Amino acid sequence: MIAIVDYGMGNVQSVHNAFSMIGEHAEITSDASRIVEASHVVLPGVGAFGDAMANLRQRNLIEPMRAVVLERRRPFLGICLGMQLLARDSDEHGQHQGLGWFDATVRRFDVSPPDRKLKVPHMGWNDVEWVQPHPMFAGLKPNEGVFYFVHSFHMHCQRTSDVVGVTSHGEDFVAAIAHDNIVATQFHPEKSQDSGLHLLQNFVAWQP
Repeated sequence: MIAIVDYGMGNVQSVHNAFSMIGEHAEITSDASRIVEASHVVLPGVGAFGDAMANLRQRNLIEPMRAVVLERRRPFLGICLGMQLLARDSDEHGQHQGLGWFDATVRRFDVSPPDRKLKVPHMGWNDVEWVQPHPMFAGLKPNEGVFYFVHSFHMHCQRTSDVVGVTSHGEDFVAAIAHDNIVATQFHPEKSQDSGLHLLQNFVAWQP
């Protein structure tokens, strides 16, 4: 069973619909026992970092996710805010601690100097450059695959080996990360048409 973690931070239904489109059963749940039993875990998310961490704590979902992902080592996919929550911390509306699964921080796009005319949030379609191979992106050639983004903050990884995809919005930034059984994308595969559905099919077949 694919568990889509519901912690009150948006877009769970669109993720569920995307799995249905590729013929896979996924369950939207905030039930800790269902998450621990899952064969695959998906953490989507839209909204503010601090609110998201507060919701995960209030719903007692952090330890079940640690158990199934870090101990049982089931395949895990973080999407957008779900990727950012894997970092140590974020400075979105103050300082907030994340899950700390990656040696990374989350920071807002730099809009200075003013002549950069950088639009924040970054919203729209971007090519992703795959900087190292990974089973999740098998079948997508280097620099092939256009994905949908909508975000104002992005991740800074301390370990370059964790970065598998990059793109640019005024500056190069991390678009996808991976380590062991964990993979995450800043973009939304569920909104990225054929390329995104291809990625989700790879996730279901992935055996880290």
